[in-house]
Amino acid sequence: MELETFLLATLTAHVGFAIFVTVHAQQTGREKGNWPYLTLAFGLAGIAGYFFYEPDDGAL
Repeated sequence: MELETFLLATLTAHVGFAIFVTVHAQQTGREKGNWPYLTLAFGLAGIAGYFFYEPDDGAL
């Protein structure tokens, strides 16, 4: 696979993942925060963070 093809496929996937996170947040009423941007930059790691990250409310 050529480098240009790989980069285009990666960019397309990351944009699609970011759209998915945004749409999911809107449909479920969940706070999207910065997760669409992080997903755009980091792909599947951003999706994992969106679904599994629970912010610490400062409780010990």
